[in-house]
Amino acid sequence: MKKFVIALVMVMMFAVMASAAESVKAYTTMEEPLAKALFDAFEADTGIKVEWVRLSGGEAIARLEAERANPQASIWVGGVGTQHIEAKLRGLSTPYRSRAAGSIPSKYRDPENFWTGLYVGPIAFCMNTERAKELGLEMPKSWADLLKPEYAKKIRVAHPSTSGTAYNMITTVIRINGGDEDKAFAYFKELAKSVEQFTRSGSAPGKSCALGEIPIAIGYLHDQIKLQREGAKIEIVIPSDGTGFETASMSILKGGPDQLNAKKLYDWVLGQKAMDTIAKWYVIPLSDKATPTETGFSLTSMKLVNQDDQWDAANKERLLERWNREISTAPEK
Repeated sequence: MKKFVIALVMVMMFAVMASAAESVKAYTTMEEPLAKALFDAFEADTGIKVEWVRLSGGEAIARLEAERANPQASIWVGGVGTQHIEAKLRGLSTPYRSRAAGSIPSKYRDPENFWTGLYVGPIAFCMNTERAKELGLEMPKSWADLLKPEYAKKIRVAHPSTSGTAYNMITTVIRINGGDEDKAFAYFKELAKSVEQFTRSGSAPGKSCALGEIPIAIGYLHDQIKLQREGAKIEIVIPSDGTGFETASMSILKGGPDQLNAKKLYDWVLGQKAMDTIAKWYVIPLSDKATPTETGFSLTSMKLVNQDDQWDAANKERLLERWNREISTAPEK
């Protein structure tokens, strides 16, 4: 009888362990509907449930830092590439050589396998055409245009302390000014006169613009195209004096509780089904497996800055301190 009880207890323990193994905790910086579609498809294919939390890029880094001694998630999917580099530099992520990563060009993958790029998204401006008509505004075509007096308090953009999108804006303007940080920050002091609100999330300004709450927003092209395709009366422009871009990426988190299933998710996201799903988000997918969705925009038609994500990550703390000191200390709630 005693042997039977011990055997029964062991069977129950194995059942509990097996059940626990069939889930993975994830942080994501993708928009919630997109994250849900992707993770639901993974669960349907594998039976592994993704317990996910949506965070802005800055919030993700802050949470990973706070949970360093007791990590709560095992994978971070989406988010600006500089933040994944930052996670690596802070010891918050761990290398993983995925068998599926070969579909991504090497320049969009960490040479030590700490992160892998998923897609590229350029910075763009959008304008609500109905609000613009009411206010007599023309579409700004360049970063320089945003400083015109008629745009005073007519623009929303995210705050770089919480948004990778907005930090990408800082480094973009530095490069447009030939690397001269003083000129770039002089520009931002003037731009602040045009900004009605700094938001926490990089996608929030575009949503406000789509609703007509604000005439003009700065954000990523794919977020704005999605709003336009859903019926928002917005016009979209890539700044003619140059634009930067995000390399949305993915990392395995150091010490996470579900490492095996995290790696299964990582591999799956780089596979055909997931990449075809991602390609429908109006982004520029990096995988050679994906069939891009036609958006009317292409990287070859844009004036791209000479972006260096390694430099951007290494200088982030210093540049954000300067931003908070000289431009704006906090985003809107």
